[in-house]
Amino acid sequence: MRTFRDAAIVLRTQDLGEADRIVTLLTENHGLLRCVGRGVRKTMSRLGARLEPFGAVDIQIRWGKSGLHHIEQVEILAPYGRSLADDYSRYTAANLMVETLERLTEDSWTNERYYHLTVGALHALATGRHEPSLILDSYLLRLMSLAGWAASCWDCASCGARGPHVYFNPSGGGAMCVNCKPTGARPVDSETMRLLAALAVGDWQTAQDSGWMARADAHALVSAFVQWHVERRLKSLSLLELA
Repeated sequence: MRTFRDAAIVLRTQDLGEADRIVTLLTENHGLLRCVGRGVRKTMSRLGARLEPFGAVDIQIRWGKSGLHHIEQVEILAPYGRSLADDYSRYTAANLMVETLERLTEDSWTNERYYHLTVGALHALATGRHEPSLILDSYLLRLMSLAGWAASCWDCASCGARGPHVYFNPSGGGAMCVNCKPTGARPVDSETMRLLAALAVGDWQTAQDSGWMARADAHALVSAFVQWHVERRLKSLSLLELA
């Protein structure tokens, strides 16, 4: 059977039987994969400690049947999960990133941009480069854009009128001008709209200069936008606390 090596992020793990574990991976070149690690829960297993959630790894996989593959070798590239586990806000932000990613992905996904976006966000979280809420919301906006649901965070999502605008409608694609805003569109102040626009492109200087209220409002709008498009509530949202 064919084997291959790839860089991957461990998204989550699930116990299987007495000694095995199912591992969900986002790989750089082969998309989203579900694999079995045989015997990784045994005390003497060298693979078990290398398959922690949120870790970046170099992994050798043997293709299996029915979409379930087999892990043969693992080397740690970056153990992000160890740093994230020590901070509640970082850990819950990482969980929400992974949950959203899994909602949007398909087994046939092979675009390496998803991998690089995710590993970059996990690195930023683990190293404390920016506030967890800012990293999370920037990641979600860019992830949605890659998936084909880019939020308009400046110009009107309906008519294209130049922004900034003072309304945001999650179901309508984002910012709305006064002429296009539907009933239920949310009023947004200028600082929040500037923050949304900055997060969508990774303008960290503008994001860092934003106030707490703008960050809270932006997070609420990003969350509403994401949940509208994934068509379900994300469980990790109830655990997230804005720093």
